[in-house]
This record gives sequence, C-alpha cells and structure tokens, in this order.
Amino acid sequence: MLTKNLFKKAAAVVLSAAVAGLFGAAGYYSLRLPENVTAESADSVSFAMYPELSCIGSVNGFEDSKQAEKATLSLFGAIPVKSVNVRENEAPTLVVCGEPFGVKLLMEGVMVTGMSRVDCSGEDICPAELAGVEVGDVIRSADGCELTSNADLQRVISESGGRDVLLSISRGGADITADLRPVMSERDEKWRGGMWVRDSIAGIGTMTFINKETGGFAGLGHPVCDSDTGEIIPISSGEAVPVEITGARKGEKGVPGELQGRFTRSPVYGVLDKNCESGIYGRLSETACKELCSGAEELQMGYRQDITTGEAYIWSTLSGSSPERYSAEIERVDYSSGEGSKNMVIHITDPRLIDSSGGIVQGMSGSPVVQNGKLIGAVTHVFVSDPTRGYAIFAENMFENTQ
Repeated sequence: MLTKNLFKKAAAVVLSAAVAGLFGAAGYYSLRLPENVTAESADSVSFAMYPELSCIGSVNGFEDSKQAEKATLSLFGAIPVKSVNVRENEAPTLVVCGEPFGVKLLMEGVMVTGMSRVDCSGEDICPAELAGVEVGDVIRSADGCELTSNADLQRVISESGGRDVLLSISRGGADITADLRPVMSERDEKWRGGMWVRDSIAGIGTMTFINKETGGFAGLGHPVCDSDTGEIIPISSGEAVPVEITGARKGEKGVPGELQGRFTRSPVYGVLDKNCESGIYGRLSETACKELCSGAEELQMGYRQDITTGEAYIWSTLSGSSPERYSAEIERVDYSSGEGSKNMVIHITDPRLIDSSGGIVQGMSGSPVVQNGKLIGAVTHVFVSDPTRGYAIFAENMFENTQ
C-alpha cells in the first residue's frame, strides 16, 4: 500500500512538473511572438522557427475591418500561447535587385551641422547659439524666404544689415522659431550667423527590390542620416543614379569596409521621394524599370513568420554594376521586433565575398536576402567587431513604405 501511494505521489509530481513546463514554455513563446502579423489568411498563421506552434482558430478582431482578425496560437495544439492580430493580405511578387545606385538628395531646408564663433569687436561670438539654434535643427525658412540651399541662408543673413532674422526651424518633429541677430566679422567684413549648414548629400547604396507594376523601388533598409548630426535627412527632392563599383576596401575587426565607386553619365534611374527608418524609396523611369527588371529574379515576398534560422543567400555587387549571389546564414530572427532595421542577424558564409571584402561593408546596405525561394529582407548594418556578421531588416517593413 505504501509503495502504491508513493508511486501515485511521484506520478502526480511528474505530471505537475510537465504541466508547469508546458505553461512555462507557453510564456517563453508569448514573449517572442509579435502582437501583429500580416498573412494571406488568419487560419494559416504559423512561424517557421517554431513548428510546434499552430493556429487553433481565428475570430474577427476589429469591428471596422473585415480583413483584420485575431488568430490563437497553441503549443502542440493543446496549450494556448498567444492571440495575434492578423492583417490578411496576399504576399506580393517583387523583382529582386542587388544593383548599386547613387543617392543624391536635396534637403527640405538646411540642416545645422555645427557652430562657429565670429570675431566681432574683439570678442568671439556665436549668434546661432545665442538665438537658441541647435546642431541637428533643420531651418526651413529665414525671414519668410524658403531655403533650398546654403546660399539662400547666406544671402538673407548678408542682406540683414545686422537686424534680427526670423528663422523657422524643425526640431525633433516640432516647429519652432528663433530670432538670429547676425554680427559683422572683423576678419572678412561680412555678416555672419555663426553656424555650419548642409543642404544636400550624396552616397552609394544597394537597391533591394522593384515593384514592377508601379515602378516603385526600395533600397538601403535604413535611413540616410547626416554624418555629423546622425539625424535623418528630410528630403525635398532626390535622384537615384547609376554607379559603377570599382572595388571594395576590405573590412576588418574594428574597421568597417566600404564599397568604392563612381557615378556614371548614364541617364538617372528615377526620383527619390522618401527617406525613413526602413530605407530610401523612389520611382523608376519606364526605361530604367525595364532595364533593371530584365532577366532579374522575381520572387514572392516572405513575411516575418516565414523566416527561420539557417541557410540563405544575398545579392550584392562588388564590381561593375551587375549583382552576384553569395551564400549566407540567418543566425537569429526577432519576430517581435517592430518597424526598425535590425530584425535579423545574418552571417556571410561565402568565401568569395569574405576574401574580397571581408564580409559586409558600407554600401552593401539594401542587399536583398533570400531564403526558401522568398525575398525575406535586406542587409542593413555590419558588426564592427565581426564584418562577416550584421543586421538585416524584414522585407515587409520595407514594402509597407512603397504603398
């Protein structure tokens, strides 16, 4: 009798531990799953990295949308894990790129990149600081004159005669004003505002995909930021232009590499109209769209839940203007990450790419990442401590901004 009771107690303890383990595992998955996903149907929602999870049912989750539902995921079909909001949408088919392109941007106004002191009456004065202007501010207008270049601002200051100049400034999403009182520089006898500004920027990146139906394209996978302030460049207009890659400065531990190239005299690819957290976007000319899409791989876009750790490949250009395919591996996927550009960790495994560039280098941002026959994302950042590894963004985060 004693042995039988001990057996029952032991069995109960084991069962309790198993149940506790299952519910503990449910909590583990819940923390790693997103609140919202996009899928072709709510009932089909599953996560490639967690095959043990399945959808056990869905209900309409939003009264004002027939396409938004809630899907309940369970562990082994028994333990409910989490209900996620599902936006039902068919995955688009996109042209996979990998071509380098030149970025030429004109800002909306001028960005303050630094302060300078002006020698005036035996004193060093910084009028911009006295007016409350800060590095990173974007000056939209001066005395009602909309600014499109550094020359515009200098002209208004030069014509001020030392009277206050009303500046209209954008700072951190807020609109403010400041009264700038220029001073006469004893060095060159000109009216000065005591600040350095930038009105344009140029560089090289990689095109990720093209929507052949609209001619819209996406690249970089991260924003174009000012090198001095780190702020996202607000653009008024821009051009995507052809470039030729002449080589790559090899990346090493602690020293990022860089693609080296030059803008060509070929006709521009198209216009750039958006610079945001997930990349840079624009629209191709009809001629450029046909040229870039000719012979290129066309794949269905993979949503975040389609991605898993394991083999993948990227398209990138290290010479000329024609991309090549290189092997890689997805080492980590953060399903719960939001709209940022660091959703996955990617490891370059192709010996050709490692030998020639050390791995990921500046200018490769936007190189498309493909896994299991789907376009899943783009390379965005390199790990300074290990150039064979870096971050990648979900393709769906980029596609959202082409709409």
